[in-house]
Amino acid sequence: WGRGPPSAPRPSGPEVVLVPILFGLFFLLGLSGNMLVLLVLWRAKVPGPRSPTNIFILNLSVADCSFLLFCVPFQATVYSLPEWVFGAFLCKWVHYCVMVSMLVSVFTLVAMSVDRYVAIVHARRSLCIRSRRNAALGVATAWLLAVAVAVPTAQHQVLVSGQHQAPNRSFCWEHWGAGHTSAKHAYKIVILLLGYLLPLMLITYCYAKVLFHLHKKVKNVSKKSERSKKKTAQTILLVVAVFLVSWMPHHIIIMWAEFGNFPLTSTSFTFRIISHCLAYSNSCINPILYAFLSENFRRSCRQVCPGRCLLKPAREDKRVRIRMDNISVTRSTTNM
Repeated sequence: WGRGPPSAPRPSGPEVVLVPILFGLFFLLGLSGNMLVLLVLWRAKVPGPRSPTNIFILNLSVADCSFLLFCVPFQATVYSLPEWVFGAFLCKWVHYCVMVSMLVSVFTLVAMSVDRYVAIVHARRSLCIRSRRNAALGVATAWLLAVAVAVPTAQHQVLVSGQHQAPNRSFCWEHWGAGHTSAKHAYKIVILLLGYLLPLMLITYCYAKVLFHLHKKVKNVSKKSERSKKKTAQTILLVVAVFLVSWMPHHIIIMWAEFGNFPLTSTSFTFRIISHCLAYSNSCINPILYAFLSENFRRSCRQVCPGRCLLKPAREDKRVRIRMDNISVTRSTTNM
C-alpha cells in the first residue's frame, strides 16, 4: 500500500484527479454501509444484536471501517501528491493500522464461516458452542493475532528523504535493510498464508460442508424448501467468490513485486488501481452479504428506524422448516 521509489513513473494526467475520486466513491459507500450496521447494532433493543452472529457482524464492520479510514484517504494521496506529506509517525501508524484492520476483517470472515458451519452442520451442539462468550473470545483472538502479525509492518515502514532522483522530497517506504531479504520474503509469505490462502481454504471448507449437509442430510423437504436451499447455496457461492476475487489481485501484485520484477507500465498501473478498488469493494460488500441478508439484523434495523428502512420482513412462506434427527429446526433463507 505504500509509495514506490521515486524512479517509478508518477501519474501526471487526468488520473491524478480521477483515481482519488474513484477511491472516494468506494470510501463513502463502504463507510456509510458499515456505519449503518454499527448504528443498528448499537441502538437495537432486541436480544438479536447480542447474538454470536451479530457480534461477528459488529466486529467485521469495525474492522472494515478502520481499513477504509486508514487506507483509502492516504492511498489516494499516492496518486495525487508527489511525496508523503504526513510525517514519520503516520508513515508507520497508517500502514500498521491498515495491516491490522485487513487481517481482522479476514479473520472475522473465517470466524463467521465456522459459526455458520457449527450452527447448521452441528445443530445439536451449537447452543453450547455458539455462545456470546465464545464469540467475544474469537473476536479478541482475531485482534491479538492481527496486532502481533502486523508489528513488522510498523518496524520497517520508514520515512526516507534526500534521494538523488528527488532530493527535496520525502517518501514512505518499506525498508528492511541489507541482509534482511530472507526475513522480508518470509514475512510476505506469512501474510499471504494468514491473510488469504488459509482463510480462503477454511471459508471454502466450512461452506462446502454446509452445502453438503443441506443437499445430502436434509430429506423430505417441500419444493419451497428446495428453492430455499438453492438460494442458500447461491449466497454461499457468492460469499466465497467475493472473498476470492476481492483480494486475489492485491496478493498477486505483492508476490510479483517481492519475488519477480513487477513492470512499471501503464498496464501495471491500471492493474494496481483495479487491485485497490477490488480490495475496497470487499469492505463495501461485506455489510450487504453478512448484515443486510441476515433476518436478525433486518429485524433490528426495522426496530431502530421504523418506517424508514426498506428492509421488509421476510414472508412466512419463505421460511424453511426442516425435520432432522427428530429435531425441528426453523431457518430463514436470509439468515446466512
